[in-house]
Amino acid sequence: MSHTTPPDDPSDPNLRAGDEVPEATEEAGEDICPSCTGSGQDDSGETCPVCAGSGHVREGAGGG
Repeated sequence: MSHTTPPDDPSDPNLRAGDEVPEATEEAGEDICPSCTGSGQDDSGETCPVCAGSGHVREGAGGG
């Protein structure tokens, strides 16, 4: 699984919770959160800890 930014990680203000790359990154796009499958909630009905409830994350595209 790819690295994502936890919702309480202030280390990079350009990343939202769950993002792998900043918004302005070329070759990146928004995707459904792999943890909550887009619902914004975890299995117990709480806010998803990966996307902070948005249901979406920004991921890098392509390969190397």
